[in-house]
Amino acid sequence: MDVITSHLNADFDCMASMLAARKLYPDAKLVFPGSQERNLRRFLNESGLTFEFTRLRSLDLDAIDRLIVVDNRQASRIGPFNRCLKNPDLKLHIFDHHPATPDNMKGSHEVIRQVGSTATLFIQLFQEQQISITGQEATTLAMAIYEDTGNFTFASTTPADLIAMAWLLEQGANIDMVTQYINKELTRDEVSLLNELIKSATTYTINTVPITIARIILPDYFDEFALLVRRFMAMENLDTLFALAAMDDRVYIIGRSRVPEVNVGLITMAFGGGGHASAASASLKDHSLVQVEEKLLKVLHNTVQPKSLAGELMSSPVISVAPTVAISAANRTLIRYNITVLPVVKEGEILGLLTRREAAKAIYHDLGDEPVASYMTTEFEVVSPEATILDIQRLIITNRQRTIPVVHNGELVGIITRTDLFTLLAGNPAFLPELKNNQTLPSVERHRNLTNQLRHTLTREALVLLQTIGEIAVGCGATAYVVGGFVRDLLLGVANLDLDIVIEGDGIDFAKKLAAHCQGKIRTHEKFNTAVVVLPNGLKIDIATARLEYYEHPAAMPKVESSSIKLDLYRRDFTINAMAIHLNPDRFGTLVDFFNSQNDLKDRMIRILHNLSFVEDPTRIFRAIRFEQRMGFSLGKHTEKQIKNSVRLGLFDADMGQRFFQELKLILAEKDPLPAIRRLDHFGLLPFLHPRLKTSIRSRKILRETEHAVSWYKLLYLDTKIYLWIVYFLALTARMKTKHLGEMCKKLEIPERFSQIIISERVAADRAARHLDKADNLRPSQIYKVLKDLRHEGLLFAMANCRNKSGQMAISSFVTRLSHITIQLQGDDLIALGYQPGPLFQTILNRLLMATLDGVCKNREDEIALLKKEFPLPVKS
Repeated sequence: MDVITSHLNADFDCMASMLAARKLYPDAKLVFPGSQERNLRRFLNESGLTFEFTRLRSLDLDAIDRLIVVDNRQASRIGPFNRCLKNPDLKLHIFDHHPATPDNMKGSHEVIRQVGSTATLFIQLFQEQQISITGQEATTLAMAIYEDTGNFTFASTTPADLIAMAWLLEQGANIDMVTQYINKELTRDEVSLLNELIKSATTYTINTVPITIARIILPDYFDEFALLVRRFMAMENLDTLFALAAMDDRVYIIGRSRVPEVNVGLITMAFGGGGHASAASASLKDHSLVQVEEKLLKVLHNTVQPKSLAGELMSSPVISVAPTVAISAANRTLIRYNITVLPVVKEGEILGLLTRREAAKAIYHDLGDEPVASYMTTEFEVVSPEATILDIQRLIITNRQRTIPVVHNGELVGIITRTDLFTLLAGNPAFLPELKNNQTLPSVERHRNLTNQLRHTLTREALVLLQTIGEIAVGCGATAYVVGGFVRDLLLGVANLDLDIVIEGDGIDFAKKLAAHCQGKIRTHEKFNTAVVVLPNGLKIDIATARLEYYEHPAAMPKVESSSIKLDLYRRDFTINAMAIHLNPDRFGTLVDFFNSQNDLKDRMIRILHNLSFVEDPTRIFRAIRFEQRMGFSLGKHTEKQIKNSVRLGLFDADMGQRFFQELKLILAEKDPLPAIRRLDHFGLLPFLHPRLKTSIRSRKILRETEHAVSWYKLLYLDTKIYLWIVYFLALTARMKTKHLGEMCKKLEIPERFSQIIISERVAADRAARHLDKADNLRPSQIYKVLKDLRHEGLLFAMANCRNKSGQMAISSFVTRLSHITIQLQGDDLIALGYQPGPLFQTILNRLLMATLDGVCKNREDEIALLKKEFPLPVKS
């Protein structure tokens, strides 16, 4: 009798591999050696698929003369089938993907391959022997691969697993069913157990390696314990975890590791278990939880090797400069010693880093005499001489920090460069999987695919438009990217159809072809190689040729040259806006992140891309503050330092009025501009807009009252078009004299039509507020006369500027009621009543309106009566 079996507590890889082996041994019986994991049981009960499994108790074990074991080669894990190993002339065939262990069985026929799952091994055999499979068989094999590779994220995943999965899709594998049974949410009870496991955790440092051990006691066997361990490790971002569970009369050990120093497969072998270097398990009978943990700690101390330390890798002594040294002198030091980064040190303490690129840029902008302290980078991480390779690796690979200072007792003792790390890694392949398979550090995956996120966030029409853009780019021999705020908001889960397209190629040629294809209109700007395509539905698409910008002097307009997408992104304002997504069909949806932008987005941080960013374009400061307040982010420490440095240098006096106005206008148009205004004041930026623009107790009160007035106005849902930014502009400048307000409008190059509104509304609103504050118990007609010539912007400003509640109530009454009151009689009615057209008509209509406002006239008859009384017609002789 031939029997195909696997290991105890079978998972999807066991089941699928057993079914696959049946293709090679068609007369063999399929028999589980014991129980199955709960998720597999659920699949077998719910899926509706039929499988020919034989019950273990119906077998005569002595009659088995060929035993086929899949996904396992340890005798201790085949349960009752261990007895068969003594059968005379037994032929043992083994198919497995696990590493070798001392208690491995030896088969007469073995197929052992180091792949992510045994299912992958069978798929390779099917392809080699040209064996076909059904869609149902393809689905079960796909489940096995997805589960055993952690959706292709485990370090044990190999290229063969991805190739195998592609083949299964071609054979009709049902991905929906894979998702249904492999990706599952925790139940309420499981969440409770997970919390208990987390609370029990203790982290030990063994030979410089942090290792977490958690323990739990359960009254009954819980077959989803491995799932809880996986969730625990991901939630707490652990590198190594051993979870111990006392269930029934056994203690189960599950080990997981992301670092080469801890081989959990080797460690669990000491307990009769085994597995991979990154994932393994074992179980012991007649041991207490305390005994198992004590033995585990001893094994760890004997097994875990100490890591290479920073003190062994660093270069020393360090070439450095003092913070007061001029940038030009520091640049000569960089060139003399052919180094790219220069530490800035004072009395042994490292204060910052100056790169050759930043020094050269500063000199180009005539800032060579400035001290290096002005433009050194101050946001960097340091390590101690005891830091591990993993610590160094994370800083250099993940944080893109090219140079790491080594500090001991507060003093700089050495430097580690990116080249130092790569040289070490190249000589020790054990470290390389960490570089490729770290799931917890998003920016390591600089080129991940966002197609699913695009589908979930955008409408179908928007997605088709992006695909069309990519297809047209291919036709032009170009590469298209969507960049900037669109990408930022997509990663935040926000739909944004403000499309900014960058073309590696001829942007204007592409724009013309896109406009023709979509039957849209086009505006081009040949000087900058940019264009705007307006689609028939009104959507505007900004298109630019990939370019770099350089500035001939601080705060100058940029000079533009064609470039690559990397340099195009580098010229942008902040890291969170310096990402792109490929749109060409062959790479559609692939993220491009050169500057660790994803981590800054995750950390909710606004950071500039280079130290001279604000020198080259001071308006970016206003933009940084706007993004910080709108998105609830924080300014990076170094970015904040450079804002203060720009204020100190007074770069805002340059001839950039209109660009400053545009940024100020965007701030004032925000839903709540007050936090940004306070931030501008905090940095001392308001006087740069005009020397007389300062805040006081009264001006801050006016701004708060303006916020209340605007909120009140929005609740009215009026149809009147209103420029809310003008309201806040009037409030911000409320304490300036009118002549200074005019100067500010001129300095900021505010368009004439808006300047006229601002000046006229300011004068009229001030007059109205003073009048309303002085008078009490005004009749409605008097209120009307005071306010009738004001626009709604002026009315809201006047409401904020009133010192008394009575004045605010008067304006409220005017906006909501008085301004909508009309009279019944009109010019034609007066003619019909016998009045001759002329100047008298306006006097009559005004009098009737005042009477109606004051409630004297309530209808047409009242108006006629008042007319006859106050404007009697001459008596005909």
